[in-house]
Amino acid sequence: MINVALLSKWHVHAVDYALQAKQNKNITIKAVWDENPERGKKWAQELGVRFEFDLLKVLEDAEIDAVIVDSPTNLHKEIISLSAKHKKHVFSEKVLAFTVHDCEEIFSIIKENHVKLMVSLPRLTESYYLYAQDVLEKGLLGKLTSIRCRCAHNGAVSYEGNLNGWLPSHFFNKEECGGGALIDLGAHPIYLTNRLAGPVKAVTARLQQTLGYAVDDNAVVLVEYESGALGILETSFLSTGSPFQLELYGTEGTLMIEDGKVRLKSKQLDENWRIPNQLPDAHLMPLDQWVEAIIENREPTISKNDFRNLTLINQAATLSHEKGRRVEIAEISN
Repeated sequence: MINVALLSKWHVHAVDYALQAKQNKNITIKAVWDENPERGKKWAQELGVRFEFDLLKVLEDAEIDAVIVDSPTNLHKEIISLSAKHKKHVFSEKVLAFTVHDCEEIFSIIKENHVKLMVSLPRLTESYYLYAQDVLEKGLLGKLTSIRCRCAHNGAVSYEGNLNGWLPSHFFNKEECGGGALIDLGAHPIYLTNRLAGPVKAVTARLQQTLGYAVDDNAVVLVEYESGALGILETSFLSTGSPFQLELYGTEGTLMIEDGKVRLKSKQLDENWRIPNQLPDAHLMPLDQWVEAIIENREPTISKNDFRNLTLINQAATLSHEKGRRVEIAEISN
């Protein structure tokens, strides 16, 4: 049994991870810590576990084996590093850190202390992603020339009784978040296209502050891949009814995915649109893969390269927006 402490309820998905932990037969939630004590105490009461004011007391507790980190992103490096140094396995919300350099420092500490790290990149486990990867590997699209991914919602759109939308107000705090729509919701298009299109050569980004927040609420990133393909990544907190879309275009065919509905056209088949009879079985969710890695030392399908490259594209996009120019990846990674 893995005894887990929940470190902060800051992120909107914290409740989801607590539920996933409760549903996993190999996890017992033992404690809650939160940088906001009032919020943390209330959550601990709801879960029927103890609340601890002092993070170090949680990490020094020999009964605690692992932590689930949902703190403000600007605290990730400190909390994750400290947890690893106390021999605690770490599950974290995306992104791992604001810079590639910080990611590498975290990886080093994780390795030195022989603990398991997982960052929640759930769409890499989905059937539609696995199908897209299979289509590419089989060459059904020929040479990939373009990829587009859009993930957007209306979290910042005002409605009766809430002028700032349904997202918590701290999601617009630049110091805590490091950004807005792109670093949070835009993570999904970034890590999916990183996997499907391969190494990135350059990035040009526009991070729009449409409603005047301190962070972007609407963003587009143009990605140039080393293969010669182009990518368009779109995200927004201002889109009501926007479907999730993943589109792959190649010299031999096209793959269209919209809200899980999949269709394929390929010259190597019959050139008619095809709807696959069956998609691949989904992989285990990131939290469950993390548990298997701890208990069985099983290698997860989501790796530190995925964590690092997510931060890499975010860092390049931020620099591109700030400088108003195209940014070569070599500027970030060297």
